Amino acid sequence: MMTEHTMEASLLQVQNLKKNFGSGEKLARILENVTFEVNAGEFVCVVGPSGSGKTTLLRTIAGLQAATQGQVVFEGETVTEPPAKMAVVFQDYSRSLLPWMTVSKNVMLPLKNKFPDRERKERAEKALESVGLAGKGGLYPWQLSGGMQQRAAIARGLAYQPDVLLMDEPFAAVDAQTRIELEDLVLKIRAEYNTTILFVTHDIDEAVYLADRVIVLSGAPTSVTENIVVDLPQPRHQVETKGLPEYARLRNRVFQLIQEAKSHAVIG
Repeated sequence: MMTEHTMEASLLQVQNLKKNFGSGEKLARILENVTFEVNAGEFVCVVGPSGSGKTTLLRTIAGLQAATQGQVVFEGETVTEPPAKMAVVFQDYSRSLLPWMTVSKNVMLPLKNKFPDRERKERAEKALESVGLAGKGGLYPWQLSGGMQQRAAIARGLAYQPDVLLMDEPFAAVDAQTRIELEDLVLKIRAEYNTTILFVTHDIDEAVYLADRVIVLSGAPTSVTENIVVDLPQPRHQVETKGLPEYARLRNRVFQLIQEAKSHAVIG
């Protein structure tokens, strides 16, 4: 699907990805022939039942763990370790931010030894301003609310200016109102930076609201059940977008697929 963001050739390919843990009687098959692509400038959400291996999938794409079979190709290169132009925002911001470092130093940390001090500071300041934390760089993470801490974690990814930003259920640990604010923040960031985003979530409403496409996973061993194009107007609006008949249709389709995946998992 073409959006207002220019689509180029496929930036990221997940090809017949398999991931097992253990062996013998303790073998756990998590991912089974997972295949999809993400185009440059695209916002893709991944949803699936609990226990379907969404985080395992994201960690494998990020090069944080090796696939059992298959491969991930990023910018034409097979991923064997964390790629230089890929950044990850994790769910647990309290563990990803170092409490003994200021917010600015946390944001600059991935830039260490890669850029001169002045550029590191400029990138950090711009990223913090983009996420609504201008003037907060001198504080420590524990002096911020949970929503602010997650904004700082997002700023750290932005400061690196990655070609693709991976986000693993980044709003799961915040309250409902903060979640809404962060959803709109990430859409604003996407427009400002023209960032390619692969976003894992368990929240169906969130996925349909944010995405250009929603990839629906089955239960473990996980495969792709359906790849759904979200043809909703841009920019998105929490009330207007969610009031559209097409939004309701897409949400119901994703919900139906996930319920079917749960049913098959129970029967299987």
